[in-house]
Amino acid sequence: MEIGIDSFASAMYGDNNTLSSVDAMEQLLQRIELADQAGLEVFGIGEHHKKEFLDSATAVILGAAAGRTKRIRLASAVSVLSAADPVRLYQNFSTLDLISKGRAEIVVGRGSAIEAYPLFGYSFNDYDALFSEKLELLLQIRANEFITWSGKFRPALNNLPVYPRALQEKLPIWLGVGGTPESFIRAGSLGLPLMVAVIGGQTHRFKPLVDLYREAGKAAGYKPEELKVGLHSPGFVGNTTEKAIEEYYPGYAELWTKLGRERGWPPVTKDKFDGLIDDLGVLIVGSPERAAEKILRHSESLGGISRFTFQMDNAGLTHTQLMNAIELIGSKVIPLIHKG
Repeated sequence: MEIGIDSFASAMYGDNNTLSSVDAMEQLLQRIELADQAGLEVFGIGEHHKKEFLDSATAVILGAAAGRTKRIRLASAVSVLSAADPVRLYQNFSTLDLISKGRAEIVVGRGSAIEAYPLFGYSFNDYDALFSEKLELLLQIRANEFITWSGKFRPALNNLPVYPRALQEKLPIWLGVGGTPESFIRAGSLGLPLMVAVIGGQTHRFKPLVDLYREAGKAAGYKPEELKVGLHSPGFVGNTTEKAIEEYYPGYAELWTKLGRERGWPPVTKDKFDGLIDDLGVLIVGSPERAAEKILRHSESLGGISRFTFQMDNAGLTHTQLMNAIELIGSKVIPLIHKG
């Protein structure tokens, strides 16, 4: 199992939220560099278009990280494909693949936030139709140097080449999903690796959806080893479980209560948080031993996962706390996971 981190390049953590964007970006690059040195296998950068996050140009951040790292894989988490041009998205990540010498990956999704749609001139009413059409084009571009294609939302391409080509023969494209059964079935039917974002509740409840993915992939003729499942969840690793909770809870409660006001969720309470960090809850918050134990339990409950990524840097944690967590993941969590 690969272990990594996903970041939204949060600009609102630490020092009473007074950190400058320049310093926040530099610290993010330092964390990616440390993750590479500490032995983490993947670092993902999300895509948002709002004040609180600095990740609107995902491939630019990953390109800067590529020059400061040697082995860690560099991914989007996710690229909002519905509001993007598949040609340009492929070009950005094929260029990243060349810069990083074959370490680029794309995780595409429809996005859980809607700000990208009006910003780039799309209607949220076309949420799924946009994604379906653009995913089809992106996969064609990956497979073919010259493209002939037509659709509803983008001008047609008539035997036109797309350059540069990625260094990897088949640039990895994962499908990022939430809780929609159709999304799991689509990923399986296309034989694409699946990245499941579970941010609340109990992880094992996603097993029927993962089963749909594997059944759709089998029906489409793909082998079990081709149908990878990844899991993305919020979490944090501290020296002890008590210390991790003490450091993580205040910022987590503040952020998710704020999001709740925007999206109609109830405020976070300590009782609710305690349920999320228990044995079956989604949050991976605790000591290295506790984190490894829960990741392995989640993997077993989903029928086996190939990748787990922590979402850590949007809970009010300081750069020092995040760097310590990365060191603990590399030195303790990963060896415990590999030991099984």
